[in-house]
Amino acid sequence: MSNPWPDGLGIIDTMIAFPATDFKMYDFIRKQVKDKESKEEFDFPVEYMFKNVPKELYGNDDPISITLHEMDRFGIEIGLVGVGDEVSQKALKDHPNRFIAQGHADPNDGMDGIRRIVQQYEEYGIRSVGAFPAGCNPQVPINDAKFYPYYAKCVELDIPIFVCAGVPGPRFPAACQHVELIDQVMYDFPELVFVTRHGCEPWEKLAMKLMLKWPNLYYSTSAFAPKYYPEEIVKYANTRGADKVIYAGYFPMGLSLERIMSDMVDVPFKEDVWPKFLRGNAAKILKIDQ
Repeated sequence: MSNPWPDGLGIIDTMIAFPATDFKMYDFIRKQVKDKESKEEFDFPVEYMFKNVPKELYGNDDPISITLHEMDRFGIEIGLVGVGDEVSQKALKDHPNRFIAQGHADPNDGMDGIRRIVQQYEEYGIRSVGAFPAGCNPQVPINDAKFYPYYAKCVELDIPIFVCAGVPGPRFPAACQHVELIDQVMYDFPELVFVTRHGCEPWEKLAMKLMLKWPNLYYSTSAFAPKYYPEEIVKYANTRGADKVIYAGYFPMGLSLERIMSDMVDVPFKEDVWPKFLRGNAAKILKIDQ
């Protein structure tokens, strides 16, 4: 089956990374979970959710080339990557036309975290910030006062924040990521561009309602094989939400790009939605085509 989106579109993937040396990158999750499987048996702490995690790519001597090769195979022009490790920093330096930078917010770091974001903005030109409320230790609810300086700094720097929302994959509590909490944040920061990550389930319908309400609230599809995109979100993109739903993958953390793009062709988006979903909406909020 041919792709339902235009040839040569130049897809923007708003969640992509590089194969790590090993799985120690998930130790921050293992410190918080309590069940034996997550702590001792899984390489990947949410392995129970994903089949065929591309583990064979981990430990490679040239992880940047692996990611670039997969991007080229599937027409991904630009990837949004974190700046917290040497591999990502090298990729941003060596391939500035292929990768753009994202900082990280952990509200438990207080003002040190704010200063780090400013430093990353000045050094790497970060286009956004990412946050994982349930992964903070201790957890920090989306609308907690500890988050507010980070939201304010994103407004000041004129960059969006991508925040995990909905039940988290790792086996720890979900209350801090309830989609309802976003409502207060958008009320207090109407200038903030806020993008949800990881599906918002089981509150995806509420996410849709909040996107209708708040002009600067968006939804990204990270950590979902397209086969499992929530029905409410697909319907929303095809109606009033064509400008609000943004493609994000999950390579190589839990999904291969081959799996993502093989599934993608069967998503029932309307013809005019595809260019916005795969590129246009991300380009707008990340200021890529300006």
